[in-house]
Amino acid sequence: MKKNVKKITVGGLLIALALVLPMAFHLTGVPQPGQVFLPMHIPVLLGGFVLGPVFGFFVGLFSPIISSVLTGMPAVGRLPFMMIELAVYGLVSGLMYNTFKFNKKKMGTYISLLTAMLCGRIVYAISLFVAVNLMGIQCGGPIASVTATVSGVPGIIIQVLIIPPVVYALERSGYIDRHFRICKGTVA
Repeated sequence: MKKNVKKITVGGLLIALALVLPMAFHLTGVPQPGQVFLPMHIPVLLGGFVLGPVFGFFVGLFSPIISSVLTGMPAVGRLPFMMIELAVYGLVSGLMYNTFKFNKKKMGTYISLLTAMLCGRIVYAISLFVAVNLMGIQCGGPIASVTATVSGVPGIIIQVLIIPPVVYALERSGYIDRHFRICKGTVA
């Protein structure tokens, strides 16, 4: 129970960071490479690495909802797609790194990160396909996912440069093991 309270607290802090980072980018006038919501992806991916797949999923699911309500970003029309994409980011990064033990493999952080980003984009494209072809919603279709990925290459590079060193530092300090690993083979 105590570990879950810590996870909920850290999850809340990551959600807050997912709200603050995009606003900070907008306030400073620094153009965001590729994606409008790049800063929101970083705390979500960290949520999967640090908290595991279940909490990572919920950090990814709730971050865009709360951000949309409080800041208007993302727009309501884009919200369901971001919820799906970011939930997959948090889930897959946690599954790869914690459940499938890529934290024990050389380059495991990078493999987990790239797999999470790829899976998130694939699910994003599928959700756009479903919205356009099965539900008749005009949202750009799956080609919007390809466009977002191509224009988001600088953002992807930034994520690859930022996230692994942060995860590595947390692992080296023992912070993740001391506070968040429940037992071997755990999913949460």
